[in-house]
Parts: sequence; structure tokens; C-alpha cells
Amino acid sequence: MISNNFIHHSQLGSLKQKSTMNAGIILTHIICLGWVKNLVTSTLAFNIAQFFPSLNHQLFPLILDKAGLNRKISNFFKNYLVGRKTNYCWNNFVSPSSNINVGVGQGSALLTILSALYLSPVFHSLEKHLKILKISISIISFVNDRLSISQNKSISHSNANLFCSYNIILFLFSKYGLTIEQGKTDMFHFSRSQGIFNLPPLDLSFIGGPSLLPKETWRYLGFIFNHKLTFRSHIDFYPNKVISTIKCMKLLGNSTRSINPLQKRRLYRCCALPIALYGLPVWNYNKAPTYYHLNILRKMQ
Repeated sequence: MISNNFIHHSQLGSLKQKSTMNAGIILTHIICLGWVKNLVTSTLAFNIAQFFPSLNHQLFPLILDKAGLNRKISNFFKNYLVGRKTNYCWNNFVSPSSNINVGVGQGSALLTILSALYLSPVFHSLEKHLKILKISISIISFVNDRLSISQNKSISHSNANLFCSYNIILFLFSKYGLTIEQGKTDMFHFSRSQGIFNLPPLDLSFIGGPSLLPKETWRYLGFIFNHKLTFRSHIDFYPNKVISTIKCMKLLGNSTRSINPLQKRRLYRCCALPIALYGLPVWNYNKAPTYYHLNILRKMQ
């Protein structure tokens, strides 16, 4: 499916060992390439509401046929998680049973690849629509987090591109039974110039979306970005989070003794360091203005 390009190249997340780190590196790379060309990078992030429970079981076998998979696989998924019922219990109250013949249970081993297959036709259709309309937009998709990226010398031009692409996305998603969680839609601009925050909002209310104002920092997949990619907020946040984690380690042990030094070392390496160094390949790239921030980590250690 990857070799025949059925899964769109913008889709990341448990595909070919992709992770949040890959998404962060790709985004940072796109921003830096734009700066080389004196372009401002504008992003529009949005989430799919109730994504995993919304996958349509009648549509999904058709998508698998389109992907060229064996008919036995399509037949299996025609009956996969079909005819299910659920009810809710609260103390002595038990609700009536209700049908849940759509969706995939969150935590399922098949969840990631099924969601990627389900969304592939959407992104291929989106790419065709944008090409016909000559709208220059890049897409990064990580499971149920989506990111539209526009690069122009004029921010107003970028906003117009993001507005048009968002309108197309709303239309395509509705055809597949998906809705966007408007409250989590966010916008951010990356520029090395001053005064970037005195910008007009991106008003999506005409197409059912929110009115978005630029912010000083933006959090995406755990990375805390600012408009100049200095990552000060990101590096300040995670070592402080690690300090809280280390303080909680004192609670470990029993009433007579605490954990020994070897166990403390293992806990630190397994639980503390991954938090402190989260996103290191993203913010510690060549010539990045972040080396002196590592003093925070050294003091913490």
C-alpha cells in the first residue's frame, strides 16, 4: 500500500517507523527552507472530532478494494466489529443497550493502519482539488492531528490559501462522515521579522469555523514553537516537568527504606531523561540558538 502510493505521503504515525519526532523535524525543515526563500510560513492545525468511533464500516471495505487488497480481507472487514451493542453502568443504574456499528476501538492493534487507510482517499482528493484551484498548500497528518501549511511573502495571501483549503477539507470530511473539532483549530505564523503578532485574525466563521488570533507560542504534538524557532518555551517547560517527576520519585519505596541508587539511576534514565530531551532532534539542529539552554538541563542533573 505504501509502495503503490495509496497511503498519501503526508500521512505519518506508526507508518514506516514514523513518530511525532518525524512530524516535528519535517515541519521545522519546511519552515527553515521557507526562510531561505524569504517566505513566511503559516500553519492551520485541526483535529477530527471522535475520529476512531466515526469510521464507517460500510465505506471501509470499498476503500480496501480501492487499495488493491485481497478480497478476503475486504470480506473480513465487512463483518469486523459489526452488530455490537453497549450500555453504561453507574452504581445500580444500567442504561438500555444501544447499537455501535461504526468505529474502531481506541487501543486496538489495527487502529493506526485502519485510520491511515480510511483517510488516504480524502488526502488524495484534497491534493487534486488544490492542484486544480492552484492553491499551494502542504499537509502533515499524524493520526487524528492535521496541519495545513502555506508559505508566501504575504501573510494575507497565506491566510487566503488556508481559508480555501479549510473549506475544501470540511467538504471532503463531511462526505466521509467525519467532522472537525472546531474548538481545537489553531493558527500560527513563523517569521524572523519583528511585530509578527500584530496581525489580522483568520476568520473562518463564514464556513462554520472559529475566528483565530495569532499567539506568542503554539503547541503541536508536544513541541512548543515560537515564531522564530528559538524553542525557549519548549526547553524551559520540559526540564521543569522533569524536576517535578524527580521529586515524585521520593515517594517510591516502602515504610522501611527507599529505592537504592541503582534503581534511582534506572528510573532517571527511563522516566526523566526522555521527558527532558523530548524533541531534541527538532530544537538542537545545526546552528540552532539553543545550545546555551542546555545549561538548564545540566543544572537540573
